[in-house]
Amino acid sequence: MSEAADQLYLGRQPILDRDQQLVAYELLFRNGSRNVAEVTDGVQATATVIANAFAELGVEAALGSCRGFINVDEAFLFSDLLELLPRQSVVLEILETVPPTPAVVDRCKALKAAGFTLALDDVIQLEPQFAELLALVDVVKVDIQPLNRIQLMQLTMKLKPLGKQLLAEKVDSREQMEQCLKLGFTLFQGYYFAKPTIIAGKKLDHSQLSIMKLMGLVLSDAATSELEKALKLEPGLTVNLLRLTNSVGAGASETITSLNHAITILGRRQLQRWLQLLVFSSGKQTGHSNPLLLMAASRGRLMELLASQQAHDASLLDRAFMVGIMSLMPALVGQKIEDIVAPLGLPGDVRDALCAGQGLLGQLLAVAESSDNGDLDRLGQALQQLQTLTTKALNHAQTEALQWANSINQDKGD
Repeated sequence: MSEAADQLYLGRQPILDRDQQLVAYELLFRNGSRNVAEVTDGVQATATVIANAFAELGVEAALGSCRGFINVDEAFLFSDLLELLPRQSVVLEILETVPPTPAVVDRCKALKAAGFTLALDDVIQLEPQFAELLALVDVVKVDIQPLNRIQLMQLTMKLKPLGKQLLAEKVDSREQMEQCLKLGFTLFQGYYFAKPTIIAGKKLDHSQLSIMKLMGLVLSDAATSELEKALKLEPGLTVNLLRLTNSVGAGASETITSLNHAITILGRRQLQRWLQLLVFSSGKQTGHSNPLLLMAASRGRLMELLASQQAHDASLLDRAFMVGIMSLMPALVGQKIEDIVAPLGLPGDVRDALCAGQGLLGQLLAVAESSDNGDLDRLGQALQQLQTLTTKALNHAQTEALQWANSINQDKGD
């Protein structure tokens, strides 16, 4: 295999249901640092990249209960390697560039009979030549950007009698989201879902702010007495901490009852992890985890893994994790990052990365953000600044991070 085919990017964009719960990701694969799929042999390289990603990186395990939507062009549609993909975990998203020839229709019939779920991408109108292909797919992805309200309503009215699941893609505003909900769309994808308006804008409540301040104290290596003083202001956190420490210290000859003792037994690193997980579990919607919190967990872990490739410094890894999860706080609470960071007493490089994108942590954050957003131009630029980070290593880190965050979500559900 060529080096270009071996070096691949894994991008992902969340797909949510009507309750704004995460149900799938669109997985975006590319090869080459110039952010294009370089194909010289009928796009066989693209098929190889995707198949290797599932086999080598274990994306199926990383997705957990979520499905992965994968773009399929004409050449990949006919590749035998496609059949290596875990059909229960993927949705084959047939690109709008695939012509609805008899051979394409027959291939789709065979894939559907083999248990694959099919989707049709970027639908903006119903063309007669696509009727047979449309009848085979399970999901219709409607690109709402080029359509005005009347056009979208007319298209939806034509699609609904077909009994397909309708996915609105490129949703960029609350108005678009609300219109699509009224029209009966059941799946949603777009940049809007990474903005604070998806969640009622709110300031950090007292408990959340206390957790953030405690995290800042831990990262700043504050004295145990300072941590103890901060914890005493939050009885609920104190009880939680004592329970956790007694659980961790199971089998010890004595019961842990004091905060000082608990902090010493638990250790700073474990204490920080506990506080970080409390942040995730504090933001629930209608009994379910906010999908942005899962993204925050994944990004924090990705930042930590990327930092581990830059230096063998446990403190740097902790600060990288902090930057990752904090970077999504503006979307979660509807405040500017500067306002969130101001009262927390964070280390200077953490603050500089979050507020100005500066320093090593700022460079790692640029990689993580552009990877999550599928912004391959920015990703390529960020990787050029971090020449010690290979694209293959980035893919491994991304998959491990998603798997880790997914395991947290499952543990919380249990």
